[in-house]
Amino acid sequence: MNDSPPLLVGRDANVATVTLNRPETRNALNAALLSELAKTFESLAGDPDVRAIILTGNGKGFCSGADLRAAMEEGSGLTNEERIEQFHLVLRSVVNCPTPVIGALNGGAVGFGADLALACDLRVLSSDAYIQEIFVNIGLMPDGGGTFWLPRLVGIGRALEYLLLGTRLDADLAKELGLANRVAPPDELSAVANELATAIAQGPPLAFAQIKSAVRESWTGTVFSALDREKAGQSKLLDSNDMREGVMAWAQKRPPEFKGT
Repeated sequence: MNDSPPLLVGRDANVATVTLNRPETRNALNAALLSELAKTFESLAGDPDVRAIILTGNGKGFCSGADLRAAMEEGSGLTNEERIEQFHLVLRSVVNCPTPVIGALNGGAVGFGADLALACDLRVLSSDAYIQEIFVNIGLMPDGGGTFWLPRLVGIGRALEYLLLGTRLDADLAKELGLANRVAPPDELSAVANELATAIAQGPPLAFAQIKSAVRESWTGTVFSALDREKAGQSKLLDSNDMREGVMAWAQKRPPEFKGT
């Protein structure tokens, strides 16, 4: 019996690393892991000392999706809708988190694991990682936002092809499509992800939160809706101490020290 916690959380300065820790299942999502993920992201979202979050997996896979074997063995007494909502709580906690989230894919992101990877703000892939919406292989459809993320990231035609055929998107193709911000050799993945996270962590957290929110909401409405969002966000930022620090640092020709106030 494996007594290891299903989720590991580490901190290095202002960067938090959240690691899925069920390597024997390629980090398949069971009830315990789902619960810990949602609670962890909700907690990190409220921590002003966390400026960037890395989400990765332990072992050979990033996340193989739902743990179907555990679901069949354990049973839950939940309806299909209630079971799906357990997964959606995790996605909401990632998307609603004001802190930038970087998915560091150490291996396959399959099924709901693909949806989880796509919900991250940025993605760094190991050269042997891949993303695969594989639901159709068992007669299902994506239920973690795949039909939302993929069309917006790669276009409708490609998205439909990949969803209908369950196409495996290897790291190089993912980068070509814009799904991966970086591709790194397996032994350099952690360093590359941490370098990106550290660079982000040095930036202005209030501005990042407004940018993330505005970009997410830009998928609805018109350009005029976007202008209204930008006006509201910028008005708040113009009154912040971070803005004053940024201007002072520029005038004094030094790096700014943003405090998130």
